[in-house]
Amino acid sequence: MQKLAKAIIILLVILSTNTLPAKAATTVSVNDLIEHAKELDGQKLTIQGEAIGEALERGEYSWININDGTNAIGVWVSRSDAEKVTSYGNYKNSGDIIQTTGMFHRACKEHGGEADFHADTITVIKRGHPVKEELPISKRIGIGVLTCVTAVIVLLYIISGQNKMDKPTRRKVEDKQRKLEKSMK
Repeated sequence: MQKLAKAIIILLVILSTNTLPAKAATTVSVNDLIEHAKELDGQKLTIQGEAIGEALERGEYSWININDGTNAIGVWVSRSDAEKVTSYGNYKNSGDIIQTTGMFHRACKEHGGEADFHADTITVIKRGHPVKEELPISKRIGIGVLTCVTAVIVLLYIISGQNKMDKPTRRKVEDKQRKLEKSMK
């Protein structure tokens, strides 16, 4: 009986240690990182956002900038993790949405004292895609109206003859040109 009780206790201890919840990294916005940099410095955190710009390769590592809509931060990742990102946001493309877990540094000694994020893992949540930007109809109409108004003004100017110099003004200009030519000789 005693052996059975010991076996049950050992089994319960083993099962209870395996079922304890693991402490997950806290997910924060990039703006929270910046606003609460002192409190979050050195903590393992998770951030999520759009990869923007381009990967800047530095040996076996790369810099990836992440913008989550509140702010942006540079993320230091292994080159192999950086290669998971296939689309970077710019004016013509929406970048991959990535989630990364790693260590936040308020003033990273390794990278010139700047705030940065050293990624342990990167997961692509959603792939980026080309963005087709359409000019709204109201802007198209405005451009057409302004073009027509400009054309009418130019035509009226040409027709009215205001672009021609009167004779006295023309003579003055010609005299100045002759004097200038003589002084150059």
